[in-house]
Amino acid sequence: MRERTHAPPSTGIRELDEVLTELRLGDNVVWQLDDIEHYTPFAQALALHALMIGERLVYFRFADHPPVLLEENPAVMVHYTRPEAGFENFITHIHRTIRDMGQGGYYVFDSLSDLSSTCYSDRMIGNFFLLTCPLLCRLNTIAYFALYRHWHSYHAALPIFETTQVLLDVYRYKQRYFIQPGKIAHRTKAKQLVLHEWVESGMQRVTNSPLVSAVMATSPWAGLRTAPYRMVGLWDKTFLQAEAVQNAVDAGDVLVLHAQEQFEKLVKLIVPREKQLIELARRYLSLRDVIAIWKRMTGTGMVGGKAMGILLSRAILKQNSAIWEDRLELHDTFYIGSDVFYTFLVTNDCWWDRQRQKDPQSFLIGNNRVRERILRGSFPKYIVERFEDVLEYFGESPIIVRSSSLLEDNFGNAFSGKYDSVFCVNQGRLTDRLAAFLDAVRTIYASTMSDEALDYRNRRGVLDKDEQMALVVQRVSGDLYGRYFFPHAAGVAYSYNPYVWDPSIDPEAGVIRLVFGLGTRAVDRSDDDYTRIVALNAPQKRPDSDFEAMKRHTQRRVDVLDLEANSFQSVHFLDLAAAAERNGLPVSMFAIRDHQGERRAREMRLQGTAQWVVTFDRFLEESSFAEDMRLLLKTLREAYNAHVDVEFTVNVEPDGSYQLNLVQCRRFPVQNTTALAPAPVPSIDREQIVIHTAGSVLGCGRVAAVDRIIYVDPEGYQTLSDKERYGLANVIGRLTHSYQPDKRTAKPTILLIGPRRWGTSTPSLGVPVAFNDINTVSVIWEIDYMRAGLTADLSLGTHFFNDMVEVDMLYVAHAVNQPENLLRREFFLEQPSILTDIAPDLGSWAGVVRIFDCGHERGAGTVVYVYADSERQVAELYYTNP
Repeated sequence: MRERTHAPPSTGIRELDEVLTELRLGDNVVWQLDDIEHYTPFAQALALHALMIGERLVYFRFADHPPVLLEENPAVMVHYTRPEAGFENFITHIHRTIRDMGQGGYYVFDSLSDLSSTCYSDRMIGNFFLLTCPLLCRLNTIAYFALYRHWHSYHAALPIFETTQVLLDVYRYKQRYFIQPGKIAHRTKAKQLVLHEWVESGMQRVTNSPLVSAVMATSPWAGLRTAPYRMVGLWDKTFLQAEAVQNAVDAGDVLVLHAQEQFEKLVKLIVPREKQLIELARRYLSLRDVIAIWKRMTGTGMVGGKAMGILLSRAILKQNSAIWEDRLELHDTFYIGSDVFYTFLVTNDCWWDRQRQKDPQSFLIGNNRVRERILRGSFPKYIVERFEDVLEYFGESPIIVRSSSLLEDNFGNAFSGKYDSVFCVNQGRLTDRLAAFLDAVRTIYASTMSDEALDYRNRRGVLDKDEQMALVVQRVSGDLYGRYFFPHAAGVAYSYNPYVWDPSIDPEAGVIRLVFGLGTRAVDRSDDDYTRIVALNAPQKRPDSDFEAMKRHTQRRVDVLDLEANSFQSVHFLDLAAAAERNGLPVSMFAIRDHQGERRAREMRLQGTAQWVVTFDRFLEESSFAEDMRLLLKTLREAYNAHVDVEFTVNVEPDGSYQLNLVQCRRFPVQNTTALAPAPVPSIDREQIVIHTAGSVLGCGRVAAVDRIIYVDPEGYQTLSDKERYGLANVIGRLTHSYQPDKRTAKPTILLIGPRRWGTSTPSLGVPVAFNDINTVSVIWEIDYMRAGLTADLSLGTHFFNDMVEVDMLYVAHAVNQPENLLRREFFLEQPSILTDIAPDLGSWAGVVRIFDCGHERGAGTVVYVYADSERQVAELYYTNP
């Protein structure tokens, strides 16, 4: 490269510089043309000028068209990028290159229109330009872009036209080049919309009307830019073409092969870029299915993992058995494309903040500010109009807006509970319903910036992955009873049961966590309540030993939508049953009368409603629900070639039949289903056993040496105030992440022992840690001094449980009052705690928290082991001496 001469910027064509008045540093020049060959001579003229004056020349090569610059020229810095890897990866690579180059330089880009063939919609091409053009301008560069004329919709092209400094139309007529400036910003002497011919003597203005008409005719007229038909972009044109092919196939005019070709093209547009999901889509979805998705979309882009789980699970079931035609509730879900999310970030100036959160060293900095900006953000008018159309379709039926990101619910990452879902009770005037709907969308978008979601992405190694947020908008399944709207039952089901509380239970048959009312009680930890756990090969078996235990562990509160208050509510089941039974609710299908409780109430002269205990016994006995769910899970597991978990709702008809609505399906990341029972426990003396727990063992069996124990003393915990208990949660988070193993490659075994429910939101019930605080832990041992009869319903089926499964965490619930259980509290109190060695500032917590590394404090060679047998429901903590 020649020495830089700091010559004034130029197109390399002096006469063109004169037409533009001048080319200025910071100019982005967009060339509109009909063929990439019409771009080449101008790009090469710019390149030749840059090299002659010693300027750096960068060529971004990403399209399938022939190169516009010589790639083998060593003076040209060619950067090859892969648009198919995702928008974020693509634009991040380009922006990183531009920043690394610094001030100045000349840039040539391939045709932006070619990005449409690699899954980018019109609007995303506009977003790319909106983000890249100002960056280049700030760095005082000269940049060329090509765009095919009339390819793109008005909404997509408008941001490009408004943002670029120079817009030039190029025409080719009788082997001659003609140029018409469409925009030359900030140059008052420049003449826009005047046609010029490029001849040997320079740029000659064309005034002859026959020649002007002939030149313009070389590019077929697409219509007025703001005409309604110009609002249809390349995305919609692609689907319209596919629909025409499908209609022709249906009419017998073309071969089915043509439909398959269209299907392959469309799958790349809407299905997240994961091999397993794409293969399932090819096996179970058709071109007609994909067209139906498009017709229910707002915006463009992919529909995300949750949407694909819903669509695929229904298709799989219906292809495998005719019974699902009647069993499955018809769904009329709408989808908000992932591109709407990116457009929202770009137009509300949140994009660069989000990009900064890809840095593992600083990804949590500034999150609150970004979330607040998102919550105040606005949407393009045409998107809001589409949202209004969706709300008009649903009328005043309750709906739920749910996250469906590209990485969510896929084969690698579940994202359980990491992103929000928002109920819209959807009552009242359209303006009010629209405002609530927009708030719901913004809330979910803001949840992508939550500490919990970003920490999960960092921990799973996907912080830098293309993570766009699509949404699904679903009609809430259920019926209205008085003022309350809810389904009869809902829950979460797993094709593999990690909680085998009885020898007759088959783990491979699956398990259900069942609730009455909305399914939020099944997936969120309800600290004041219980659910029904159903082993699908033995649906009548319960973890409870007798009726009194069953009453203690029954569901008491029900999540509903209150249409009069226009809000989500939790109401007591007895209050709901009394009112709803008068409105036709078949309470006896889901609950049994507590006659003993009613008798005691009468003896005490208490007037009140009937006493009910939610059991689902009659529903499980009289319907085929358990058998159907076992078949459903088996079918989906075989199709996915992996264990699955599904979320569902159930509505029972007056004749006793029921309809099932699948609202989620994803891979269940159980680590090792063959390891329920570990190797036999070594022969040890009873004195060496520190804890022996019978019952409530969740997770794969194991025998493992423990590296570190963090012990929260239950008696010490009882003395803390609620404020101090929240403070303790932060202390636990520090301690669980403080372990630094010496040159280990395997994950250390950290054991966390403490009172009652870990992860509760109610400090009186246990330590209120978030999962992020304890995600390095291998074993949680909950100690309950307050009551006997603990059941694994504390966590099974919740988002908290899914997080534990994903990191192969073992969970044990220890009831102190259970006769066969053993806990040697003195063992933990006698150990020399290293709390202040790790964190000197935490000395005030020494009476509550004790921490020690195993194999060091009890003498050379002493090792502490955890033993768990999930089949026999036994867990032990013991130590061995040399």
